[in-house]
Amino acid sequence: MHPPTYLAAELRLPTNWLDYTILGIYFAVVLGIGFAARRSVKTSLDFFLSGRSLPAWVTGLAFIAANLGATEILGMAANSAQYGVYTTHWYWIGAIPAMVFLGLVMMPFYYGSKVRSVPEFLLLRFDRAAHLLSSGLFACAAILIAGVNLYALAIVVEALLGWPEWVAIVVAGFFVLAYITLGGLSSAIYNEVLQFFVILAALIPITVLGLKSVGGWDGLSDSLTRSHGADFMTSWGGTGIGSANPLGANWLTIVLGLGFVLSFGYWTTNFAEVQRALSAKNLSAAQRTPLIAAFPKIFIVFLVMIPGLVAAVLVPKIGTSGSDLQYNDAIPYLMEQLLPNGVLGIAVTGLLAAFMAGMAANVSSFNTVFTTDIWAKYVVKGREDAYYVRFGRLITAIGVLASIGTAFLASSFSNIMSYLQTLFSFFNVPMFVVFIIGMFWKRASMKSGFWGLVAGTTAAMVNYFVIYKQGIIDIPSDQGANFVSAIAGFVAGAVVMVAVSLFTAPKPVGELQGLVYGTTSPGMAEPPAPGDEAWYRKPALLGWGAVVLAAACYIPFSF
Repeated sequence: MHPPTYLAAELRLPTNWLDYTILGIYFAVVLGIGFAARRSVKTSLDFFLSGRSLPAWVTGLAFIAANLGATEILGMAANSAQYGVYTTHWYWIGAIPAMVFLGLVMMPFYYGSKVRSVPEFLLLRFDRAAHLLSSGLFACAAILIAGVNLYALAIVVEALLGWPEWVAIVVAGFFVLAYITLGGLSSAIYNEVLQFFVILAALIPITVLGLKSVGGWDGLSDSLTRSHGADFMTSWGGTGIGSANPLGANWLTIVLGLGFVLSFGYWTTNFAEVQRALSAKNLSAAQRTPLIAAFPKIFIVFLVMIPGLVAAVLVPKIGTSGSDLQYNDAIPYLMEQLLPNGVLGIAVTGLLAAFMAGMAANVSSFNTVFTTDIWAKYVVKGREDAYYVRFGRLITAIGVLASIGTAFLASSFSNIMSYLQTLFSFFNVPMFVVFIIGMFWKRASMKSGFWGLVAGTTAAMVNYFVIYKQGIIDIPSDQGANFVSAIAGFVAGAVVMVAVSLFTAPKPVGELQGLVYGTTSPGMAEPPAPGDEAWYRKPALLGWGAVVLAAACYIPFSF
């Protein structure tokens, strides 16, 4: 493991009463939303999936806000300070195609089959072994990722406001616990919509004032080209096979490892995201959820990349032994240097909102999977609906406490983004290969799902902990190692699934309706709701429009 990286000790924000007032108002509104949402919770479907009643614009904004956690705010700004414009790959090739695939191809299966969770789909498509293993893996991943957001929040608050780390963890954990326990998923989603706008209000002033401080985009580009080389300001420069670059990846590993395996694994099977779409009021709204989210995702890269680039200009030795500032300090440093009081309070609130949104997304998905997929199906079966609502609230509290414990595991990684990508390669990629083969190959047998998960997870872990960490193969960076681990997990899972399917019985064709491509279920054939037939609500138009726009964004950064 790498030594822990903290924000620089000397970073202290000049906060005053105005900033703390803004922060206090935000926390009061968060709890108010929780109390308001409580009135709508009458059944377990209300608690875990908002009664499948929310409009697409709400679930779409919640979908993207759930992703705006530690990865986006600190991790991507740190990536930009370290790797430059290569950061665009995590958005335009590492997110948009997968989000569109989820909306156009996979959501009809998820929503049409009326499952309450991603693991439950595997129960219908494969067997109980695949379902139980995927539920356990997802529950572990959700708690680990929630812990990342808590840890990131704690070190930011400790460094910037001087609060003890444990105080920041307990305060944030308490508020997330309070509003999810009160209002279930509806509370989390409506808070995520609020958090989306608070995050934008925090990042836009940092980006604008940061650019102004370095002479605009031209000044920024000229400075970094002189100090870091021309490739630092391009997306694809220096990524030829055999070429050396700081990212430690070539175009092939970027396209396959990040753009296909890691990206599709995360966006299409991560229940923390998919749960927002499952809470939509109908199939059309569920399909549009990730497609609506794709458009802000295309442009959010500028709000996290530009501050990282600006920090690389203002602190030329950031992240090196010649500087007291780490890459993770990029945004906090700009906050300290550029923002006046009031705006500073909004920025601090935006950071807290981002971390709480990421944590809440994982905690709310954890309580659903643990309650509906593990407890109700294998431990306490057949109880009244109210019992499972009560248990869902209890397991939410346990999940928050567990997240506090896993928060400190994140301290052993020097880059939050690397840690998250490592978790995705272990947990999401193997699940993705099982889903993709199960959805598109009728012959995939009932037993193949379980063994594909085992093989994929094992291969990814062996590549990371043995081949990479023990130096058997030289991979220049954690990010490059994660790309390779993802590819290894995908290939191993696919090979084992095919091999097992050839020697074990397939599921009867009659049980595959609505679960495999080329089949349908009654839920997939529902007529459009009034207004959904409008041309601007067509999922295909939204999806392909997002793909074309993302591809066009590459053009100015390709040369």
